[in-house]
Amino acid sequence: MSTPYPFTAVVGQSDLRLALLLNAVSPAVGGVLVRGEKGTAKSTAVRALSALLPQVDVVPGCRFSCAPAAPDPACPDGPHEPGPGAARPARMVELPVGASEDRLVGALDIERALAEGVKAFEPGLLADAHRGILYVDEVNLLHDHLIDLLLDAAAMGASYVEREGVSVRHAARFLLVGTMNPEEGELRPQLLDRFGLTVEVAASREPAQRVEVVRRRLAYEDDPAAFAGRWAGDEQDVRARVVAARALLPQVRLGDTSLLQIAATCAGFEVDGMRADIVMARTATALAAWAGRAEVRKEDVRQAALLALPHRRRRNPFDAPGLDEDKLDEILDGFPDEEPENDPDPDPDPEPEGPDDGGPEDGGPDGGGGGIPPQGGPEAPEAPEAPAPDESPEAPESPDSPAQQPASRDGAAPEQAAVRAAEPFRTKMLSVPGLGEGASGRRSRARTAHGRTTGAQRPRGQLTKLHLAATVQAAAPHQKARGRSGRGLVVRKDDLRQATREGREGNLVLFVVDASGSMAARQRMSAVKGAVLSLLLDAYQRRDKVGLITFRGSAAELALPPTSSVDAAATRLEQLPTGGRTPLAAGLLKAHEVLRIERLRDPSRRPLLVVVTDGRATSAGTAGSAPSSGSAGTDGGDPRALAGRSARLLQAEGIASVVVDCESGPVRLGLAGVLAADLGGPAVTLDGLRADSLAGLVKNVRTASDTHRRAA
Repeated sequence: MSTPYPFTAVVGQSDLRLALLLNAVSPAVGGVLVRGEKGTAKSTAVRALSALLPQVDVVPGCRFSCAPAAPDPACPDGPHEPGPGAARPARMVELPVGASEDRLVGALDIERALAEGVKAFEPGLLADAHRGILYVDEVNLLHDHLIDLLLDAAAMGASYVEREGVSVRHAARFLLVGTMNPEEGELRPQLLDRFGLTVEVAASREPAQRVEVVRRRLAYEDDPAAFAGRWAGDEQDVRARVVAARALLPQVRLGDTSLLQIAATCAGFEVDGMRADIVMARTATALAAWAGRAEVRKEDVRQAALLALPHRRRRNPFDAPGLDEDKLDEILDGFPDEEPENDPDPDPDPEPEGPDDGGPEDGGPDGGGGGIPPQGGPEAPEAPEAPAPDESPEAPESPDSPAQQPASRDGAAPEQAAVRAAEPFRTKMLSVPGLGEGASGRRSRARTAHGRTTGAQRPRGQLTKLHLAATVQAAAPHQKARGRSGRGLVVRKDDLRQATREGREGNLVLFVVDASGSMAARQRMSAVKGAVLSLLLDAYQRRDKVGLITFRGSAAELALPPTSSVDAAATRLEQLPTGGRTPLAAGLLKAHEVLRIERLRDPSRRPLLVVVTDGRATSAGTAGSAPSSGSAGTDGGDPRALAGRSARLLQAEGIASVVVDCESGPVRLGLAGVLAADLGGPAVTLDGLRADSLAGLVKNVRTASDTHRRAA
């Protein structure tokens, strides 16, 4: 077994270490979510925490870690006879992102349960993590069905496995710790709220601290045992402090003034629900115990707010986490300080102790350092909205002249500064026609492991979802030949049938956005960005991957490769300037190239192409690479004809498409409708994209695609 990196050797990251230690003192705090860029010692610190936890007493031989003093009466290995327990170190169990449901909750042998009436149960990771730590690296990439199981176990403190009337239950109380890189996507709000605390980590920008990170990492890799030995004394000191804080915790007094401060803080920041108040109270109590005090102070409440509230204030994935510390201080200053009662240490240091700060990220030489950014800060003032060209109501928009202002040398509109997006709105669902088999999500129909049962088939590999009626039907004709004499049904392995289910999948939603000069007329680009932002929010809720292509001037650009991070797409969209000619064909060919590459990377994830344009094509442009053999080129010719050929290339490959028509004004050319016909999909106006006026769009998407398939 490899020697873990010492917790006390982690450089900097004071908030991360404090949050983990508070959970070690009081597991009721509810766990930690660690957000930050790669290489910032997230996993290293979490994996090192288990060495600081006190040992636990368990019933000898119990696979579910029952406590000898209070064993679980429903334990599958029970009932347990009274007797002395066996001490063992607290476990840290890692949940892989790609784990199966059976690996998480345990596997029940359905064949033996049906044929023999025996509950043969193999415990899963939830049983292993009971009374320990359950660690999920890249928790934001965890499949939805596993997240649902984690939510149930975290809420009830128990895990239930139910298969066709056979039920097994066992206790599952654990400290949930997750790490994630926000660039790869956000968490579902339900799971986000289950984490008691959250911390933001970043690599230090101080050269001296970065040097110390590298020095310690190299020393650890050269001789892990010797390196850990040099920090053994500090590890023991922190371990003893955790034990002392746990012993002091029941004696810590949470006064009425502190409770009012907590309630006023949660109300002042408009936090939903009451979980935040409870977590803040437990965190403030743990902070006082960690500091060696028997009384909660205002600074404990303040620190608890900085750890417990930032992730609970987010209303959508585009909101940056954090708190306005000036507002927090203003709320807390409205309450007088409580007089300490029997305070043994009037001015403790609440930070974890150690000879120095240090640490790398796990397994690589690019270890992260300290340099913790503040947990919150004054909210940045809103930037003034850039004026859109030609805002005068007296200047009518010409269909061929997008903006009433001087043109550039090549006749195109000059580049305009990026404008702010209009307020997002709720959109109606767009879906890909047919039945897919992609990753679990909430957009298009697909064959999934969860959903409504639609049929049965012979199992491929291990049986997971039994179709009872089909199994009985397969076994019934053979009962006489098998010598059945009693009431029980004689079932063999060949009789078992796996249930086939239909649910929803997540798709790749690729946005192709026109950023040419024609989009700068009046405040059209602001409305366009608002519409795309609304679709991005919808993609976040439906667990899609998203990508962003923009085209203007003479070329198309992949502004954001396909990713699960919709907030990254929103950031790129917000910074998008406009101006120049309209290379529509280049944008479509760039989309063809991106989808071709993604099909090789993830063949099961079906794409949905959303083209946001007024349909004008004034430049042949280039897609950034040579078109494939037989495809529409962009090296010359009529721009509109090239755009049509490029669109028909996408249609020929069966790619579901929707055109969002951005044309406005009294005179309309209807070019977006022509483009939609070439793509084989519908066209919808910006106003028609809203949920209350989008009736029939999904039907139109399917009808157009089905018509194309029948014609092919």
